[in-house]
Amino acid sequence: MTLPHTLGKDAAKERLAANIHKLADHIPGGAAEVTDSWAGDTLNLTVKAMGATVAAAITVEERQVRCHITLPGILALFARPIEALLKAKGPELLEAPKKKK
Repeated sequence: MTLPHTLGKDAAKERLAANIHKLADHIPGGAAEVTDSWAGDTLNLTVKAMGATVAAAITVEERQVRCHITLPGILALFARPIEALLKAKGPELLEAPKKKK
């Protein structure tokens, strides 16, 4: 899955890094554990929630972000709804950080 952007690679990486903590807020169950690490232009994620572990690699390019997600077992049945959610909410991870008042 890809998410287009107009930020350029470096700005997109900065925004992903600043906003990745928001990911847990969109996972049902309320007790998600999200770990992340960068390898060059790729953000590697592991999300643990409700007894399942999902691995993802998000590669930042100049004009798009490529998401590769590995869904284990029964979660693979939910690939389309998960993709729709990511397309709807994914751009939030590329937003400029909100300024504190």
